[in-house]
Amino acid sequence: GVFKITFPRSDLKVRVDDFSVAPGLALTSWIGFIKANNNSMMIDDQTMMMGDLVLLDNEVALVISKIVSLNLEVTALHNHILGETPTVKYVHFSGKGDAVKLAGAIMAVISVTGTPLTAPQAQNLAAKPDWSKVEAVLGLSGKQNGNLLQYGFPRLEKLTESDMELPPYMGMATGINFQMDGNKAAITGDFVLLADEVNPVVKALTENGIAVTAIHNHMLYDNPRLFMMHFWAVGDPEKLAKGLKAALEKTNSK
Repeated sequence: GVFKITFPRSDLKVRVDDFSVAPGLALTSWIGFIKANNNSMMIDDQTMMMGDLVLLDNEVALVISKIVSLNLEVTALHNHILGETPTVKYVHFSGKGDAVKLAGAIMAVISVTGTPLTAPQAQNLAAKPDWSKVEAVLGLSGKQNGNLLQYGFPRLEKLTESDMELPPYMGMATGINFQMDGNKAAITGDFVLLADEVNPVVKALTENGIAVTAIHNHMLYDNPRLFMMHFWAVGDPEKLAKGLKAALEKTNSK
């Protein structure tokens, strides 16, 4: 029931130490739309829009000003990774109303940034990475995209924002991304957690050499209250997958 559009920041050349971050690993803006459902307090023909925008520091003030001027809502501003060059911030937003008007408004916001509005060129890899060991550890196949492997792990609870039930595809699933570079991989993403899960997941990640880079909220009126935990590491893909699995086991995820 979700209509989702992504805008990779393929114009940015971001590095963490000596690792070049692919747009699909951690630098993709997204917009999701979902119609009012039976449990929501929204008007029947209304749509909820939410998502987040990947921004350079000098784009943040322009974007927030534009969001405010168009009667959308800012729901969060923060980092997702640490030590990146250039520095990148993430502005989360939401809106309710007519879907076409919401789309026009968020496109006006995106227009004040350097975000490319054309589809990125497909990667032509000489050989696709072998993710079989990672997939064996995590127990299921991920989505392969060039040198990326991507996962979404839904939570088992009913999750709502402003009394609107939201499916996993609306940013409600723990997202895990791998990017292969030679025989090493970088991992990043965010765990979607209840309060009591935050510190057990911190412990599991850090004990497995995975750095916690941010803990924060993405929404204002979520129920139950959700905390998003971002992470980063570079190393042996199978070893990193084992650390992520240890953390996932501390959550009520599917």
